[in-house]
Amino acid sequence: MLHQTWQLRAACRGPESRMFFPPTYPERRDEREARERRAKAICASCSVCHDCLDYALSIREAHGIWGGLTEAERRVLLAREAG
Repeated sequence: MLHQTWQLRAACRGPESRMFFPPTYPERRDEREARERRAKAICASCSVCHDCLDYALSIREAHGIWGGLTEAERRVLLAREAG
């Protein structure tokens, strides 16, 4: 897969990248919320956060935290833009 240039500068690269996506096993609500908070904290310090969110919205990414937003938060944003 060809990387966008911004992806090479993303703060989420590396071993912590797994926290941006749900695990393959069932996750309790408190575990999910804690994981999402940690991921969003990384996004908040990322210099390419806006590029990441724009990319996720443009391809309608259905999984994970991108640009500091969860799947559900991106769906709400897309619905507002459409309506």
